Amino acid sequence: AHQTISHPSTVAEQSELLQVKPGEKVLEIGTGCGYQTAVLLAMKAHVYTVERQKDLFDFSKKKLRELHLFPKFQSFGDGFAGLPTFAPFDKIIVTCGASTLPTELLKQLNIGGKMVIPLGPTDEQVLFRFTKIGPTEFEKEEFGAYKFVPMLGSTNQ
Repeated sequence: AHQTISHPSTVAEQSELLQVKPGEKVLEIGTGCGYQTAVLLAMKAHVYTVERQKDLFDFSKKKLRELHLFPKFQSFGDGFAGLPTFAPFDKIIVTCGASTLPTELLKQLNIGGKMVIPLGPTDEQVLFRFTKIGPTEFEKEEFGAYKFVPMLGSTNQ
């Protein structure tokens, strides 16, 4: 699938910034190999995850099952769209770099919910945490420069 896994310290930092509490409903954009999914499940989150590359979707679904780890819902689809059928979510984590802010994801957050997302051009992104403080109001915090694989739309591969 020509993708890389985030460094374990990056997965840990994103997970910490998300401030997941047991039982919270978390949307993960970019299942990849399932590593971040496994971390979220270990944090006792109810995980809904989306992957747009079919090979990675199939691989992660198989690997998570082999490890007896079961997200609430695992979807092959476009992460930019999120999972509106299952919204709202307490937390959203995006594991790939988006060149623009996916506003559809912000709409799927509960008030008080948080989204951690790397934003910026392909060569370098900035890690942000958005907290929804009203129906259309958000607090934005910045956490430094990173390099993530790009967030891709559609499900053609």
